[in-house]
Amino acid sequence: MLVFSQTRSFFWDEGFHILAAYLIRAGKRPYLDFFFPQTPLNAYWNAAWMAIFGPSWRVVHAVATLVTISSIVLIVEYIFGLFSDQRWRPAAAFVGLALFGLHARVWMVGTISQAYPICLLLLVVAFRTAILAVARPRSNMCALAGLCAGAAAASSLLAAAASPVLLIWIWLYNRVGNRWIKTAVFLCGAMAAFIPVLMLFARGTHQVIFNILEYHTLYRRVSWPGATAHDIGVASDWMNSSPDLLLVLLAVAGFFFISKNGFDAPRRAEFRLCLWLSLAIGAQNLLAHPTFPMYFVFMIPFLTVLAVVGFRALAERLENPGSPLAAAMVLVVITVVCLSTSIYENYSYTWPELEEVAAKVRQVTPMDAALWAPEHIYFLSRWPVPTGMEHANAHKLQLSPAESAVLHVLPKAEVDRQIKAGAFSTAVVCEDDDQVNAMKEWKVYSQTAVIQDCTVFWQVEKRNLQPTP
Repeated sequence: MLVFSQTRSFFWDEGFHILAAYLIRAGKRPYLDFFFPQTPLNAYWNAAWMAIFGPSWRVVHAVATLVTISSIVLIVEYIFGLFSDQRWRPAAAFVGLALFGLHARVWMVGTISQAYPICLLLLVVAFRTAILAVARPRSNMCALAGLCAGAAAASSLLAAAASPVLLIWIWLYNRVGNRWIKTAVFLCGAMAAFIPVLMLFARGTHQVIFNILEYHTLYRRVSWPGATAHDIGVASDWMNSSPDLLLVLLAVAGFFFISKNGFDAPRRAEFRLCLWLSLAIGAQNLLAHPTFPMYFVFMIPFLTVLAVVGFRALAERLENPGSPLAAAMVLVVITVVCLSTSIYENYSYTWPELEEVAAKVRQVTPMDAALWAPEHIYFLSRWPVPTGMEHANAHKLQLSPAESAVLHVLPKAEVDRQIKAGAFSTAVVCEDDDQVNAMKEWKVYSQTAVIQDCTVFWQVEKRNLQPTP
């Protein structure tokens, strides 16, 4: 996974995430100084590692991968202790490794600069500490569970549904200690994770509300007439994915076989928590409009726990004459094949390829000249980012000039006007043939070069920048 993170791992949307971390490292504040429609904890996390080791995507990817591996280890270690039968313990661990650690989506999003890796770890830790919390009279584990669940939501709202589920479960299944105190401590821990958000909120109430709430509820689907059809496709696409289909079917089997495997009441309660977390996270992110397959990655560790139970039940019903470990190895081989196929089929860009584009930008752009480019190129070239260029999707917003200025948003019409007027010495367009053709028709630049799927324009033929009307 570490090798993959340094070679093939790439997601286009991680560009604005890694650029946000770079800007924070440089002293800027999300929402107040640039548009960033996410909760900020992951950006601060990445910025901290950049401050220690330098602004490199390799550092961010390596840390993300180690974080994801940690979440896998915690789930596999938990699964190892599920069964009293010593023959099934190593087999169960390998089944968990296959279903979670070798799942293609975990590799795709668990090795990048977006919030998926840190949220996976925080949710798994919250799950493990919640289990400890209900069995102990003291409330320190409740505080840690609340802190981790809150920190996951403060890193990405895609993980927000876990907090109420964990709190309700702790309340219902608490065995010792005062549940009122544990509830209060859990909530305090969750609120503590949002201190960075609250500090930014105190300095820019409107900006924080717009970036975190209004943008997602009102503006995400702007200029996307097919968003609803897309959501329906995503909701049904899991049936076309072998790893997803296998995981869900085994999890369903596991849930129905729980009562027949001799688990005690506390363990059955833990399985219910896995089910609740999976359903709540799935329901929340199914309603995200538009939604995407990677949003459901947070279900995988909890479905894996149930799926391991289902795997054992099915293996025993088939009266497999071999050892449990042999059956688990068959599953490992199947998941490795699925993972290899997914990695091969999902190739698009890689960071090393974009570094070639950034090198060309540095070569052809005069010092202190303005650059228009995707977020990745600003980060890789270490070029100053013009105000309003920190998030490409913000260009679709049609707001009043005053509102746009407060939110640091530059509408697409204004971007095009500046390009036509030669405001940017160099411009970079990636995977957008319509924009490339339009810029060629405008005849602003005399030089072009195609590197990978990016077109670099430079050498302005005319400069006629007019004031904004």
